Amino acid sequence: MTFFSENFLNPERLWWWALIPLLVLLYTWATRRKNRTGMRFTNTSVLNAVIPRQSQWRRHLAVAMSLLSLITLVAAWARPNGVEKVPRERATIVMVIDVSRSMEATDVKPSRLDAAKQLSTEFVNGLPPQYNVAVVSMSGNPAVRLPPTTDRAMTTRAIEALQPQDSTAMGDAIYTALDAIRMAPRGDDGSLAPGAIVMLSDGQNQTGRAPAQATAQAAKAKVPIYTIAYGTENGSVDVDGRRERVPPDQAQLRAISQATSGRTWTAENAGQLDSVYRNISSEVGYEEVKKEVTATWAGYGLAFAVVAALAAVSLGARWP
Repeated sequence: MTFFSENFLNPERLWWWALIPLLVLLYTWATRRKNRTGMRFTNTSVLNAVIPRQSQWRRHLAVAMSLLSLITLVAAWARPNGVEKVPRERATIVMVIDVSRSMEATDVKPSRLDAAKQLSTEFVNGLPPQYNVAVVSMSGNPAVRLPPTTDRAMTTRAIEALQPQDSTAMGDAIYTALDAIRMAPRGDDGSLAPGAIVMLSDGQNQTGRAPAQATAQAAKAKVPIYTIAYGTENGSVDVDGRRERVPPDQAQLRAISQATSGRTWTAENAGQLDSVYRNISSEVGYEEVKKEVTATWAGYGLAFAVVAALAAVSLGARWP
């Protein structure tokens, strides 16, 4: 019942659907009774001359379309709700960019960090101008490199100034991003704009507080986290004269996004990262709102009724 109360403004009217099984049973009974009556006539040529033979599939089609029309019209009468995406008037987007040493890997040209800087800048500049954007560097010591601002030139400079640092603390980076959202200017009514976190990482959590604790806090604040597992499985960097592989932790990033009702992507090159940013732009730029869609369902019911009427007319017509 919860499903119906959430998706229909007048769910009590859906009880009329109980007529559908009764009508199906009545049609089945009438069809079988007609067949038994027809078997009493042994001279089928005389019967065909008196009663024209009807197309079985057209008769079934007419009944099926009539029932579907009834189903959709009852649904329309119950005033169904749909979900529509509408542009957000304002929002705060926090860019969490991994700057750990693994971002120096060159499996993404010219390097993971350089490509991420360029495409992150393009993504930010493509956001609606009224959106606040903050920049957080993710390393062993995450920090807010730029508080929320609508100044895209300052945002560009903050991203371009990012430099590689040691280690990766995903949990602490999420807490820092949540702090950045609270720094955003408030609206005229004193409320904070909806916030979202875009986290790009190419490695694994190595230090700091557990990511699960941070994601629980983000979920409680209703802040979705969109994660990007960046780089290839064969990416590597030189550490103290040794070559070490630095694959992204896709499982950890997926868990972060799922726990906060966000989404996750993988990007193994600059082209894929650009495509991911385009997808994220459409995600954070819109919000889902409930909207009554009675007219849509009534239209479906009308379409089914028209097909049923055409099938019924064809039953009464004598085709050559």
